This record gives sequence, C-alpha cells and structure tokens, in this order.
Amino acid sequence: MNIIEYLSSKLLMDHDDIVKFSNSAPYRYKVYQIPKRNSSNKRTIAQPSKELKFLQKLLCQILEKELPVHEAAFAYRKNIGIKQNAFLHSKNEFLLKMDFKDFFPSITPDLFLREIKNHHINVNDKDERLLINLIFRKPYRQNNLELSIGAPSSPLISNFIMYSFDEEISRECANMNITYTRYADDISFSTNSKGALFSIPGIVETLLKNIYQGDISLNKDKTIFSSKAHNRHITGITLSNDNKLSIGRYKKRVLSSKIHYYSLGHLNEDEIQKLKGELAFSFYIEPELKSRFIRKYGSECLGKLVREIE
Repeated sequence: MNIIEYLSSKLLMDHDDIVKFSNSAPYRYKVYQIPKRNSSNKRTIAQPSKELKFLQKLLCQILEKELPVHEAAFAYRKNIGIKQNAFLHSKNEFLLKMDFKDFFPSITPDLFLREIKNHHINVNDKDERLLINLIFRKPYRQNNLELSIGAPSSPLISNFIMYSFDEEISRECANMNITYTRYADDISFSTNSKGALFSIPGIVETLLKNIYQGDISLNKDKTIFSSKAHNRHITGITLSNDNKLSIGRYKKRVLSSKIHYYSLGHLNEDEIQKLKGELAFSFYIEPELKSRFIRKYGSECLGKLVREIE
C-alpha cells in the first residue's frame, strides 16, 4: 500500500506538495457543538475543510481495500444499517445494550498504528506520517491528535479499530448462544437464555483492556438490561413482542398528528419536508404503516407525500 503515490496519481500533485498540505491538515477543521440526543450535554463536531475532506474521501478508496471491517459491525457500511442491526435481535427475549465512552476522540494515532501492525498491514514510515496528519485532527489547546466526528474517513477508521474486539466478542458470544452486533459505539447483545447476559459486561471490559490498553472504555451509565417484559429499543428502533421491528407507539401518534395537521394545511414547507423524511424512515422500518396511514387519512391526503418519498 503506497499512500502518497496513490494520492499523487489521483491529484496530479508532487509528493512534496502533498506532504506540505498534510502538515497543516490536523488544523483544517471547523469545530462546532450540537446537543446530544436525550442529554443536556454537547457533542463536538469537527468538519474538515473542503480540500481535506476531498483527500479523506480519496484515502477511503484505498484504505477500504486494506482495512478489515467485521461482519458484526453494522454502521457505515453499504446497504447495511440500523434496521439490519436491530432485526438480528428481534426474535430474542433478553437484551443488553452498552456504549463506548467518547468513542471517536478515544481513537488516537498510537492506537491506529498499533492496529495497523497487529493486522500486518504494510505501511512505510512516510505513509504513516501522511495518514496520521490526514486522518486525525488537533483539538484546540491540546497536544494530542484524535479522530474527528465529522470527517468522511473516521467511520472506516473506527470500524477497523474495533475489528479485533468484534472478532473476540463474537467468538465469546457464539459459544454462549448470544447474538452480538455493533453500530458505531453502540453494542448490543441478545439471547433467549435467561441470565446469560449478566456476565457480558465483565467480559467486554476485560477484552477492551487487553486489546486497547485502556484507550477505549465503556460508558457504564449506558449499560441497560431489558426483556420482553419491558420496552426494548436498539438504535432508535423498537423491538415488538411479536418479534417485529417498529418505530414505537409514541412516534406513530406523533406522525399521525402531523399528517392530520398537513391535511388541514397547517404545516409550512419546512415542516412538510421534515414530515416526508420521517415518513420515509418510518415506512422503511415498518412498511405496513404506509397502507395503515392511507386507510386512515385517504390516498388523496397522503398521495403526494408518499409518491415523493418513494
């Protein structure tokens, strides 16, 4: 894998010019904050400059051929997402959800290079420095580099970093008849064996410590056990007791209310566009909702909305 030669051929730039750009790349980010879902805390987003983003996308084209991604990883992969992730757990009665703490910022150049070596991926010293500069950002008033939430290369890098963990925990779970999946920093375990999940948090902590030497750890406040006796949710999708995927009763009521207001002409253009997006997602997760809403509100009311999102 010759990174600088690949970029040079794609960009028609000299090696020295690429290296010069890369030296300033960790500082080429626009940083802002957005509210975290279901929390008063903020999430830091670091958006790379237009030029850096283009380079990172080029990098992904060569890196995705070299960096392994485990089949248990359901985020940031083509034609796979939250629906497929949730479906694997839909027929199991008991569920455990866990979360990594500060996932992307925990991924550092040292961790990345360790995993490169562990997977016996051949990268020369010059390409190592280039990769580090182009992939990682320099936070304000900090000495360390970290993976950015907002860069197009970060999802691939994070999935690669977690390959070793995904492999080990998948093997452990297979031996215990437990289903395991990971969606970015959300990890889910399910089974029909009562009590089988209680040992999983300890196993996860041990594996993380052994593999990542403390660089990646759990957010213990987000460890949740549930079962069919309670509401079960995975990455925003409800697992119904009849083993199906659902957007949940509350979201259905909200959607129904919005459709009613739409039928009365009480939604502005921005609200209509948002409704279309919510309907598209809802019909993707729970396809039978489309015919249910059409029966309730009529094809004339929903016709335009439905046609435009199909």
